[in-house]
Amino acid sequence: MFSRQLFHRKPKVVRAGLCLVVTTAATCAGLVPSASAAPAAPAPAPSNLSTKLSGRTIFIDPGHQGSGQDLNRPVSNGYGGTKPCQTTGMTALDGTPEHTINWKVANLVKQSLEVLGARVVLSRQDDTGWGGCVDERAAAANRSGADVAVSIHADGAPAQDHGFHLIVPKLPVSDAKASQVQATAGLAASKAVRDAYKRAGFTAASYAGAVDGMQTRSDIAGPALTQVPDVFIEMGNGANKADAAQLVSNEGQIKHAIAITTGLVTYLLGAPPSSSAAAAPIPQTNAAPAANDGTAPQNAAPAVDSTPNPVAPNAATPNAAVPNAATPAAPQQSTPGAYTPGAAQPQATPGTTPQAGTQTQPGTPNLADPNSAVSTLVTSAIQLLAPLATSLGLGDVANSELINLAYTLVSTLIGAAGNAAAAVTK
Repeated sequence: MFSRQLFHRKPKVVRAGLCLVVTTAATCAGLVPSASAAPAAPAPAPSNLSTKLSGRTIFIDPGHQGSGQDLNRPVSNGYGGTKPCQTTGMTALDGTPEHTINWKVANLVKQSLEVLGARVVLSRQDDTGWGGCVDERAAAANRSGADVAVSIHADGAPAQDHGFHLIVPKLPVSDAKASQVQATAGLAASKAVRDAYKRAGFTAASYAGAVDGMQTRSDIAGPALTQVPDVFIEMGNGANKADAAQLVSNEGQIKHAIAITTGLVTYLLGAPPSSSAAAAPIPQTNAAPAANDGTAPQNAAPAVDSTPNPVAPNAATPNAAVPNAATPAAPQQSTPGAYTPGAAQPQATPGTTPQAGTQTQPGTPNLADPNSAVSTLVTSAIQLLAPLATSLGLGDVANSELINLAYTLVSTLIGAAGNAAAAVTK
């Protein structure tokens, strides 16, 4: 109890310190002019960043969840058969369970989208309880009325396999509407996220039948049961040393979250193409899933939402286009120390939309030192936001709202680490 009281008594000091770190880091990175710089040009018109995704709903599924449930109950697989209700997911090399990695990245994506004005519905509300069978999560996505759904996972393949990939369903599936949506809008959204990952410097996987970071499978129920555009991302291989380092580190998780956000934003803001602009097909492979994969779209405990968003992009004709190769790619990042796994963040009641921009209380790192790990993390986040700035039409990241987004992402991670520390010392 003492540690919790202490933790909640200094939020203003910590937030002010983080803001100082953000300003210092941005200045050192050359993104904000220092006081001694030449007079700045007149400020551009406000970007209205907080309204970029107004009226849009995104359903986010942090795949898997804590144990303690019957995972073997048969449920629909979307192809007229059945499969187990749920799987446990992989465990990274450092012992971090996949459900925790997914949960932390999903919350970073949530924060980013809410800063842009989107309404976000989560499939599960914490990292400890039951998140639902795969069919329940797909049904929750359908009920949400989302413009796009994203299911966030990490793979468990042989150690030599490396890279991210997007899973798309082998078509047709039993549900005619799901087939139509996933063949068009779902494929476009998946390609947008794939391209954002490549621009961010991630390696596209080429194992288990994946082609240029895209893998077609008939054993993943989530996309086959989902009637809104669905993105199913395997961020990397938790058994591969390089991939695992990105999956469990703070900097790596921010990098993953920004890439996912950038892809979703690019898809959502794209103008509908002409009716003749059909999406290019993906090679239909029947490759067996990678060893230890354990991923069936662990999309969500029933996230009941009685007020679905009526404003959705044209599901039949979304824009699959992604900014061209001239979009500045974020540099490869170093891998700082891993976060403390297993910390659940406070969430809204299942099936409700959390308040936009709400934050967990951050911890207490050394904020006065601009060379601290926090400063480095903020600088990295700002640099990684460059492709998102392009997708938003901002030109660069020298924008106070994007710098504040970098602060938000870092404070979210620090808050989770602080909650974990408080829980240990109670």
